[in-house]
Amino acid sequence: MTNWALAVAAAVTGGAVGYTQWLAPKVIADAPQASIAASAAPAAPRTPPTLTVAADSRGHYLVHPTIDNYRVRMMVDTGASIVALKAEDAAALGLKAGSQAQRMPLNTANGVVMGYRTTIREIRLGEITVRNVDAVVLPPGALGISLLGNSFLGKLNGYQVQTGRMILRG
Repeated sequence: MTNWALAVAAAVTGGAVGYTQWLAPKVIADAPQASIAASAAPAAPRTPPTLTVAADSRGHYLVHPTIDNYRVRMMVDTGASIVALKAEDAAALGLKAGSQAQRMPLNTANGVVMGYRTTIREIRLGEITVRNVDAVVLPPGALGISLLGNSFLGKLNGYQVQTGRMILRG
């Protein structure tokens, strides 16, 4: 009796598998073509966020990015190799030189000054977010406004300047 029950179970299982293999192509063939095409089409590529900044009356591009959840007034400076924070902005962000800080000389429009290197965890400008940005903190009075330099700009998908506006592509 046991052998007979096992034989019936094997026959039923084999029939079910065979029926499934026979039925699956028919279900797919009878499916509406639009849903098949939609599921087979690759997802559209996500366009990177962009931000357009108008020049002020002096031709400068002023922005107010959020740095580690703190808004900072900065000037976009394509000639600056690194993000440069004035001492007051660095203090508001909680950045302190400390004994382990790497000091470095910086050539500014007003001569050479000593600053210290740091890394900013995140800079958000509109919908654009850049992480782990090299920066330098300058001593009090060495900088009138913090600069958004190429250590930030170089991590973007690009930027361009045309007719009094700068377009940043995240």
